[in-house]
Amino acid sequence: MVDALVMLLPDPDVDEEERERLMRRLRGELAELDVEEIVPVAGGPAPAGSKGLDPVTLGAIVVAMSASGGVFASVIGVVKDLLERHSARHRISITIDGDTIELERATVEQQSELVGAYISRHSAAKT
Repeated sequence: MVDALVMLLPDPDVDEEERERLMRRLRGELAELDVEEIVPVAGGPAPAGSKGLDPVTLGAIVVAMSASGGVFASVIGVVKDLLERHSARHRISITIDGDTIELERATVEQQSELVGAYISRHSAAKT
């Protein structure tokens, strides 16, 4: 079993409602995969006067998944697809065992090279 911390770092120009909608979409798409569990990360008490969860809580989840079977590559694929579908400058970071990859809009070649190396590191370490 592998736990991946997935953090949404939305474009600063996007309003709170759009940030929440983007996070819900990310969680929903990840839930369609063969992951064991998706757990929001508690970010502490909400700021005074706020209506709900703080931005860290809204933008961070832990995805528990099998270390084999290609699930990790599927999770990365969902993140890449989500970023490609939005014109805003959102970023998503994924951390496994202290190793973090941060994805944002980049050329297909750049993303493929970066993601391939990251997947190889974590696939080889867990098998």
